[in-house]
Amino acid sequence: MAASGIEIDIPATSSKENRSPSDREFAFEKGPWLLTQVILQDQSDVHGEMLWERNYLLHPSEKHIEAQGNLFSIENTLTGAGMVFVKRAPLPHARESSAAFDFKCLTDQNAFHFKLYEPELWSIIEYSGALPGRISSFHGWQRAQRPTTTPHLIPKLLCNTWGDRSRDSRVQEKFIFKEIEAAARLGAEVVQIDDGWQKGRSSNSAIIPENGGTWEGFWKHDPQFWEADSLRFPNGLQAVTEHAKKFGVEIGLWFAPDSSDEFNNWEKDVTKILELHKILGIRHFKFDGINARTPLSYKRLCQMLDAIQTGSQDNIFFDLDITAQSRPGYFGAMNTGAIFVENRYTDWHNYWPHHTLRTLWLLSRWIDPLRLRMELLNNSRNQDKYIDDPLAPIHYSPDTLFATVMFSNPLGWFEVSNLPEEYFQKATPLIMLWKSLRPELFRGTILPIGEVPDGVAWTGFISLAQDMKSGFVIVFRELNRESEAILSLPGLKERSLKFEILFGEGAVSNCAGAIKVSIPKKLGYVFAQFKAN
Repeated sequence: MAASGIEIDIPATSSKENRSPSDREFAFEKGPWLLTQVILQDQSDVHGEMLWERNYLLHPSEKHIEAQGNLFSIENTLTGAGMVFVKRAPLPHARESSAAFDFKCLTDQNAFHFKLYEPELWSIIEYSGALPGRISSFHGWQRAQRPTTTPHLIPKLLCNTWGDRSRDSRVQEKFIFKEIEAAARLGAEVVQIDDGWQKGRSSNSAIIPENGGTWEGFWKHDPQFWEADSLRFPNGLQAVTEHAKKFGVEIGLWFAPDSSDEFNNWEKDVTKILELHKILGIRHFKFDGINARTPLSYKRLCQMLDAIQTGSQDNIFFDLDITAQSRPGYFGAMNTGAIFVENRYTDWHNYWPHHTLRTLWLLSRWIDPLRLRMELLNNSRNQDKYIDDPLAPIHYSPDTLFATVMFSNPLGWFEVSNLPEEYFQKATPLIMLWKSLRPELFRGTILPIGEVPDGVAWTGFISLAQDMKSGFVIVFRELNRESEAILSLPGLKERSLKFEILFGEGAVSNCAGAIKVSIPKKLGYVFAQFKAN
């Protein structure tokens, strides 16, 4: 509504708009309410920022707010109590909706009125304790949506060769055996064979003319599309899984559900996935190429995912790629595994560790980091593309690269057998420490601390135990001139803490309700455990 400059007395009661029985409505009395609209982004192949927040300190002059989105919160700024509203659906661009908006706030003389459209898709999570309480409650709610089987409770370092951009050109038995052996040495637990293990060729294949492969309609193109390539794997995939067992490593596979004809072949996909699971013991699948263009497509996709989980007794863990097309996004398939957030390559000059850290930091304010698959790359590759760049990947130690993603579900986006020896010398000790600590680390609530990563920030994360008396903290010094910084720890301002340095170079101590951190080197970090005195 445009401001006309003409003043009109406020009516005693607000006019009622037409209401639909499919709408959900409620109201709050006037007060200091902060409304936050969280704007989430997927399709990271063409986007860099994945999250923004728009805040409204509600005021009677603003008569109505209408917004699209999946995530909103309302908080009383005096008490710190509030609610999170989450729409369990794909992001707005990836779904059809009967309403032009998802959320509306209307104001009258006495109250703020809220309306949620398509109420059957919404969940409301109450919280107290301001920011720490909101993050704890909402992260906890997300974990409650997931299976309680081991693959879904504990993050694993998963390695996938696609990050080195050889695509499927090297995928064959001998190479994968080398990957398994190197992964075991690094400390990784899953070697995921990306596109190329199968008989059929996708549109991303390196060995066919550009765009000559298939990206959907796989079953129509070749009923044997998803059989193992007998030339690349003459002894079948069973030889690969058996070799992996010798080294204590699991094998994962890339798979693209058939989006054609509105996922009409979803039952065939279910049968194939369960066959790979039951015969070969495959538990980790990267699901790519999804394009759910219509409500029926999305319905069938969900039926497929549910059938696979039921058939595997929740022992299959998916990495749902949300980097392109119309896909489930952050809240459209929450019970399946991790979200594969972004494709980043040094070959394309679009990987910077501080950008990956920024994405994780921002998303972790709302999305449980256990659900986020975040990448580290081989920093020795393509150095010529980063000449005179002080934030080039090569300037980070390999253990620092792992540290940037170890409060998430980490992805080794590289050919492990081609890593420099420095990775095994520097990253492996931290990886082994992380594996020993991760049950405790991920039982806590993970909160971002410090400033938003931008290449020059002091930033990091804490994992805060439920009793709020212990936890872990990691702090990064980006290209900041100062060697010391003061950072507040949400939920711990009134506590005196004792710190033990676990890894990295630096020191951490109490400082007037916050912590004082010193890190001598730029692009360094310090990882510590703390307990209340």
